[in-house]
Amino acid sequence: MRFVRRSVARFMPGESAEEALAAAERMAEEAGVTAAFTRLGENTADLALAAEASGEYLRLLDRIEETGLDGEVSVKLTQLGFDHDPAVTATHIERLVNRSAELGRTCWIDIESAGYVDGTIDLYEKQLRRSPNVGLCLQAYLRRTYDDIMRLLPAGPSIRLVKGAYRESAELAFTSKAAIDESYFRLAQHLAAGGCRRLVLGSHDTDLIARIEHELGGHERFEIAMLYGIRVDQQQGLARKGHAVRTLISYGPSWYPWFMRRIAEKPIENSLLALRNLV
Repeated sequence: MRFVRRSVARFMPGESAEEALAAAERMAEEAGVTAAFTRLGENTADLALAAEASGEYLRLLDRIEETGLDGEVSVKLTQLGFDHDPAVTATHIERLVNRSAELGRTCWIDIESAGYVDGTIDLYEKQLRRSPNVGLCLQAYLRRTYDDIMRLLPAGPSIRLVKGAYRESAELAFTSKAAIDESYFRLAQHLAAGGCRRLVLGSHDTDLIARIEHELGGHERFEIAMLYGIRVDQQQGLARKGHAVRTLISYGPSWYPWFMRRIAEKPIENSLLALRNLV
């Protein structure tokens, strides 16, 4: 339905890679905001679709290079066949990391729900031993994340720290905003002090970011990552003040389940957005 598509347009510029690249070029020109790209889709049904997604990312890296953008890719393991054959997924990741390294960029591995964390970290460690041009997303609301960070820090990882968006049990995750915020703050400190190669604060919580900046003595020790279409004025304002800001741009035909998660994250605000577009 058209009103749904109009609502989605706030959060993603289109289904094609070219539309995503065009949005990134606009943001770079307007405010110096850089980009990370992710093709929507996870828990791929078969390995043929995983190979197609891997090929799409390789072509996207070539297009990023052609346009001269400061851009990187961020991929989910289940989109690359992790549910079916982790060894095949590792091969896809290795190719993406190798190509990213050739271009002087970082290939980011997204984190997924708690059941995938062990396998994701194992794969990341193996890739990190091969190349520094690979980063990992970690979730501050998981109780285990401090131990995961202590495990990874000696290898000099690149970490994008997010609060976490999957529904997990209280046994596995902090559930109150105060506890999640405090975990995020402490983990950011540990990462900054422990030899993290690149620390990226993936959050729209500008008050929390400011608190971390004050604690670390400036914004030079971290980058900021936000989602396309969310707090755009804040993204541009932070970039103009000298912060390194990267916006995560999603694209692709598998946008409907992703959009439903956006609705679920802020049901009232985002449902009203959809209703306004209906009217």
